[in-house]
Amino acid sequence: MADDELIPPSPSEEAYAVDEDQGDVFTHDDPIALFAEWLTLAKKSEPNDANAMALATVDAEGQPDVRMVLLKDLDQAGLTFYTNIESAKGEQLASVAKAAVCFHWKTIRRQVRFRGPVIPVSDEEADAYFKTRARSARIGAWVSAQSRPMAGKLSLAKEAALKAAQFGLGEVPRPPHWSGYRIVPTQIEFWVNRPFRLHDRKVFLREGTAGEWRTEKLYP
Repeated sequence: MADDELIPPSPSEEAYAVDEDQGDVFTHDDPIALFAEWLTLAKKSEPNDANAMALATVDAEGQPDVRMVLLKDLDQAGLTFYTNIESAKGEQLASVAKAAVCFHWKTIRRQVRFRGPVIPVSDEEADAYFKTRARSARIGAWVSAQSRPMAGKLSLAKEAALKAAQFGLGEVPRPPHWSGYRIVPTQIEFWVNRPFRLHDRKVFLREGTAGEWRTEKLYP
């Protein structure tokens, strides 16, 4: 049996009875516009990083992996995030260029999932975004051998100090091992909490990355 102090018990009938029904939340036929509306709402109440998403990838052997990353751009072309391309996720995307992401916003009791192929952003896009980062973050991108073993807890700080001295007051360019990826969704599923676990799920699907969207309602 689960420890109630660690894992909450299943809600009671009384708890379900006061659960909020949010009404009609599927207010757009365009899934990107609908997601943007939900993200805007989440940003008003989430205490940290409403743009945080769980990114799932697989390696060459099909072993899955998942971690949190930050959404940095959104348009009809897809969802963009940036990372060290020599990291575990970068190697996995080089092997299997497909991914899934999940946004879960506790404060508004909603969730959105995306699936689709992944493509690298252009050098111009990566350069433009890199310039918007704080100088210390740009230096950090140069010295972090992401996902690889580190000699000791002081080694990263030492390397950052050396790299900062190297650049001095000059421009910190984007390192060749740092860039971005765009997830081009072929499936987008929206989930909203409803009383008594009778949740509402609506999925948008399309053939390929340029097809017309169709929708289905799913059992919770």
